Amino acid sequence: MSPAFRAPRAVLAACAALLLAACGSEQTPADPAAADAGTAPAAAGEVNLYTTREPGLIQPLLDAFTAQSGIEVNTVFLKDGLMERLGAEGANSRADVLMTVDTGNLLDVVEAGYTQAVDSDVLEAAIPAHLRGADGQWFALSLRDRVLYAHKDLALESFAYEDLADPKWKGRVCIRSGQHPYNTSLFAAMIAHGGAEATEQWLRGVKANLARKAAGGDRDVARDILAGICDIGIANAYYVGRMKNAEPGSEQHQWGEAIKVIRPVFASAADGGTHVNISGAAVARHAPNRDNAVALMEYLVSDQAQSLYARANYEYPVKAGVELDPVVASFGDLKVDPLPLTEVVRHRREASVLVDKVGFDH
Repeated sequence: MSPAFRAPRAVLAACAALLLAACGSEQTPADPAAADAGTAPAAAGEVNLYTTREPGLIQPLLDAFTAQSGIEVNTVFLKDGLMERLGAEGANSRADVLMTVDTGNLLDVVEAGYTQAVDSDVLEAAIPAHLRGADGQWFALSLRDRVLYAHKDLALESFAYEDLADPKWKGRVCIRSGQHPYNTSLFAAMIAHGGAEATEQWLRGVKANLARKAAGGDRDVARDILAGICDIGIANAYYVGRMKNAEPGSEQHQWGEAIKVIRPVFASAADGGTHVNISGAAVARHAPNRDNAVALMEYLVSDQAQSLYARANYEYPVKAGVELDPVVASFGDLKVDPLPLTEVVRHRREASVLVDKVGFDH
């Protein structure tokens, strides 16, 4: 991390109340927002990253970027309140790159006007068109596929998301809250593919098949499969990499060893495909180090960085042809649902309403 931004004490004092109200939880002593962008010149050798991702998950990538480029990355971690922070800072914001998890969160930032368009041949060549904004406002950096966890001894080789509502699975399904963004994203995709009425009936069928209340986390699905509470469940694939690579003999390792992964598809879609969510990024509207911001984003889709994503976080690379972690590779090829993520996000609210309407979490 580079030293904190310098600013006259009077400026800092005047801004303090506003910044304290807007700040989220940060894990860096360097606070780029503390300086007045109107008087502090942009530094050629740095880039300011505002991120909702846990710093430890991406630090290896940032360190590698600095080693390669000489550009220091100042990281501001905002578990919550990114939009509020950007709104409070306005045109004086020191943010260069905005990084979030979940397509909806990223597009919320875009729609609020906190980003700017980027025209980059590197980004366009690495990222498929349905995983980036058509206007260059946002870009996916890694994929999180929503897959089926199944008991390792279950005679099951393929699956469709629609099958979760099949009565043969009554009392055999585990899943986390329907209101969690991972699931509302999946349900929104179901609406986009088959319509709200069909999705409502599907949700009622899935609820009827639950072995327990929709709650907990994705790893709890594997835990409960090991415990015999359920046979199958929906969760993110990257958790399996974490579990199977956990300390042998540990609880998490046992959970991971109890399951196998099947990548479901949408049976209602002609070309099939597995639902994915993303981690992604955009260049901030008032980026004082715009060129460095683009350089960082281009690095994050390089073979080196995409391989680090795959090996450190067990997320699926957005760029084709990158070597995978062996556990992730064992899941087989990922055929991503080609439905544009912008179309999925459009149905998020509708999906959330349906979750409550059918009492999915009760």
